[in-house]
Amino acid sequence: MARGVAPTMPITPLASIRPAEAPFARLRRIGFLTLPNYSMIALSNALEACRMANYVSGREIYSWQVLTPDGAPAQASNGLSLSPTIPLSDARTPDLVMVCGGIDVRQAVARGTREALRRAARKGAMLGALCTGTFALAEAGLLDGYRCAIHWENLAAIREEFPDVAFQEDAFVIDRDRMTCTGGVAPLDMMLVMIAAALGARTAGAVAEQFIVRRAGTPERQKAAVSPEIAARTPAIARAVEVMSRHLDRPLPVADVAAAAGLSQRQMERFFRRHLAASPAAFYLDLRLARARELLRLSPLPVTDVALACGFQSAAHFSVAYGRRYGHPPRAERAA
Repeated sequence: MARGVAPTMPITPLASIRPAEAPFARLRRIGFLTLPNYSMIALSNALEACRMANYVSGREIYSWQVLTPDGAPAQASNGLSLSPTIPLSDARTPDLVMVCGGIDVRQAVARGTREALRRAARKGAMLGALCTGTFALAEAGLLDGYRCAIHWENLAAIREEFPDVAFQEDAFVIDRDRMTCTGGVAPLDMMLVMIAAALGARTAGAVAEQFIVRRAGTPERQKAAVSPEIAARTPAIARAVEVMSRHLDRPLPVADVAAAAGLSQRQMERFFRRHLAASPAAFYLDLRLARARELLRLSPLPVTDVALACGFQSAAHFSVAYGRRYGHPPRAERAA
């Protein structure tokens, strides 16, 4: 866990959230800061939740602006752009600044953007992020001591880079004056929690009905290492894989994994071969190599550091295992 991390604001069913619950009651003006190659589906889900809240309420509660670092419309990852846009530096400080990221986020976050986000924080704005926008807040030093979410594809890399931030595997996380979310449709769930806390569960429920959303405001893990069907049928497998996932940098003996999952080693061997078509040791190795692949693709860590972060005691051992699994050495992955 990151140093100095305070408890996350609990995420509760919409029906149990009280109207005007801080800090959401004051959030009315929202600035969506679109970075180059941002995810349009993530932005649309968040923005449309605000529009629909106005519609079902019969009054304009939320207003929004599309911001960019320089005022020119940013092109989304799908090649389209939104307008009108205004420079982040010229905007009247919104109640909530929501950073919208997407692909190649490292190249999208300039020094001026980080400074502007710090100024917004000093002025009391709540800060949020969609998809990979969390990276911008972390790089600006605005997430130290916070729990937060980011798209699963970037999770392993960013954890290694920012050890003072507690990155979670949930689809969205609300922690005090920070609200961060993954991509896709998850922003709609997060905004429904915001709407419920500010306007009441009935209003949030009406928004969910308009969008035909059945899971309104329910946080979920982004990606499971085993399918939900297998996890439901054999919970012990899910427990074992969860133990493995928490110990990728220092792999546990298979017997210890089995004990932590409430199984004998023989039972775990049998379950893994029957349901996952692999031995526990082979499955564990695949998890570590998959994590290594994410780090090679999405982090600036040297190959040797990637090897250590994934539980390999030597770069040579890592290179051999990686080559057997993916057909090329780690350095070729990094070069590509």
